[in-house]
Amino acid sequence: MNKPEAKQFTAIVGGRPIIFETGKLAGQAGGAVTVRLGDSVVFAAATMGDKPKEDVDFFPLTVEYEERLYAGGRIPGSFFRREGKPSEEAILIARLSDRPIRPLFPKGMRNEVQVIMFSISADMENPLDILAVNAASAALMVSDIPWGGPIGAVRIGRIDGQFIINPTFEQKEKSDLDLRIAGTREAILMVEAGANEVPEDVMVEALAFGHQALQPLIDAQLQMAAEAGKPKREVPIFEIDPALVEAIRARVAEQIEALLDAPHTKSELNDAIDALEENLVAELAGEDATQARAVQEAFTEVYRAIVRRRILDKGLRPDGRKPDEIRPIWCEVGISPRAHGSGLFTRGETQVLTLATLGTPREAQELDSLEPVETKRYMHHYNFPPYSTGEVKPLRGQSRREIGHGALAERALVPVIPPEEEFPYTLRLVSEVLSSNGSTSMASVCGSTLALMDSGVPIKAPVAGIAMGLIKEGDQYQILTDIQGLEDHLGDMDFKVAGTAKGITALQMDIKIKGITPELMREALEQARRARLFILDEMLKVIPAPRPELKPHAPRITIIKVPVDKIGAIIGPGGKMIRAIQDETETRIDIGEDGTVYIAATSGNGAALAREKIERLCEVPQIGRIYTGRVVRVTDFGAFVEILPNVDGMVHISQLDSERVKSVEDVVRVGDEITVMVTDIDENGRIRLSRQAVLEGWTPEEAQAHDRNGRTGGTRKPSGEGRGGSAPRRPSAPTGKPSRGSKPPSGGRR
Repeated sequence: MNKPEAKQFTAIVGGRPIIFETGKLAGQAGGAVTVRLGDSVVFAAATMGDKPKEDVDFFPLTVEYEERLYAGGRIPGSFFRREGKPSEEAILIARLSDRPIRPLFPKGMRNEVQVIMFSISADMENPLDILAVNAASAALMVSDIPWGGPIGAVRIGRIDGQFIINPTFEQKEKSDLDLRIAGTREAILMVEAGANEVPEDVMVEALAFGHQALQPLIDAQLQMAAEAGKPKREVPIFEIDPALVEAIRARVAEQIEALLDAPHTKSELNDAIDALEENLVAELAGEDATQARAVQEAFTEVYRAIVRRRILDKGLRPDGRKPDEIRPIWCEVGISPRAHGSGLFTRGETQVLTLATLGTPREAQELDSLEPVETKRYMHHYNFPPYSTGEVKPLRGQSRREIGHGALAERALVPVIPPEEEFPYTLRLVSEVLSSNGSTSMASVCGSTLALMDSGVPIKAPVAGIAMGLIKEGDQYQILTDIQGLEDHLGDMDFKVAGTAKGITALQMDIKIKGITPELMREALEQARRARLFILDEMLKVIPAPRPELKPHAPRITIIKVPVDKIGAIIGPGGKMIRAIQDETETRIDIGEDGTVYIAATSGNGAALAREKIERLCEVPQIGRIYTGRVVRVTDFGAFVEILPNVDGMVHISQLDSERVKSVEDVVRVGDEITVMVTDIDENGRIRLSRQAVLEGWTPEEAQAHDRNGRTGGTRKPSGEGRGGSAPRRPSAPTGKPSRGSKPPSGGRR
């Protein structure tokens, strides 16, 4: 078999080439490509099943991204030295790629489609996530799978007020905006953003700028599909019988309208709709399972259409609210007496309890990924148990949705977390969803703000979040504030905005239709801004500012700086010294590679004692300073005294007392404590001490003069006396190292 010829197609984006290549790899996949920017390369393959999947009423699409550490020349740090389950970052990239491609498949398609991506090369300069989204689109374009693409995806940053296309990792650190956008030629399909309180008008400009910037990627993919793509296969499309839909509409429309008009909770409406559907299926389908499924799908279509028309024609939502009306809100803090902070946020039937824990720098999360950030100091975790929706399901760990919602809430709070220099703590927030009927991720943002303020964390500003929805038919549309579950399910957009009173900190948009325009997004952002300010006011009625002090059982962290060459003395052989200090003072001590020492304690006395011990370990003897030390060795010419940990000096026999001394042991023995003055330190670091200077109250100069006289006077000089003292005892080379996590970054992973 001859070597296949690879074909390359280039898009110039932001002045740099993005190269699509196909034809060389994975020939049996439906379509396979690589996408390259700099030396970062992502592979993607898209494949479709031969037959429609039975017994499903949805499109079975799966999108997976696998992070391979060999791409960055690294061996995984796990016990087995191979990649395990997908990392959080890999899951987020998979979700990022899934969301914009899903709406473009033919409605009613039931053939299973799988898109698999993995990293081939990571240059630690160009992020891989945007390449993955473009790779997924390109693989579908060259495949035999019917799909309405292509899409292009870019990242937009902003430095000194100027937008940047596909910023590098280094540029991202300087940017106040991290916007990822995907869209078609005509419209925006997906938005994911983190920002440092960016105003709404700037965000709209960035969206328009990003949509224009992604157009060359669409051009390159269209050219690639035309020159190297496979013919698209024909697949069966499952459509609901229009006659059946009309028959069911005639039977149940009035009953559905009556149920929606009556006061109801989520569960009451669901139970009533389910009962109506069951009666209809029994009446029209009987025991015929195939016909039963058709009736169910037709009923769902009727229900969906009625809810949507009521909103568009009457501005009437399922629970009776106006389009821009927010459900009742109430909040509470201090729910947990022992957690370092807790906040309860309730909006309608959505309720989230967030609990905060403050930890030491060593508790920062270590990251084993293809990004240059090695640790994460701020973590937000999100749990969505089945009881929150009144269901019974087995607990199987965190789902991809839970990881995504936690990351969104984390991104919203990162810009207001104080930097490590001001607040040297690791922070972990956990949001427990207690009841769900509409955006629990945005409720988690609000609960997190309350918990942080209850903890006494000096956040820069409180953050609130709101979920917006959209119902659109042709040119007619209605933007909805604070959507509930039914509106999310039957609507066309889930648009989540979080931020402070000053601006946006996080933005996420999922679209079920083929995109929306920047003008519509401008209107949605303004409506969301008004809602966010209202929610912030409600939250601040409960706790108007962060508490001035941490909770009594939260650790207090004291920071001191020590010389880098003293780190080994603090740690001690095998970590013996630092463990002893921690045990004796009931503290936790972390040491950074730059000599920054973090002392965490729940009692001020313990922190002060630990600080004193560390400072003594780092102290450098000075001439004229007086120390109380322990005699560690006695010779015929003097005594050796440990004046500081691991630092000895010698008191000559002539300097032991005010009177002439015949024998050293007439004055001191090993183990005795005596007070001495440092009178000399020679070029080799050997220290000369005098007890007589302390007894006589001499100045350092007087002590030195008497010591010199003593050395040349009538006092007999025992053998070896001329050495003048002892060099400090060097501590053994430490086997422990400063904690890797002791110098974490100033925020969450950006």
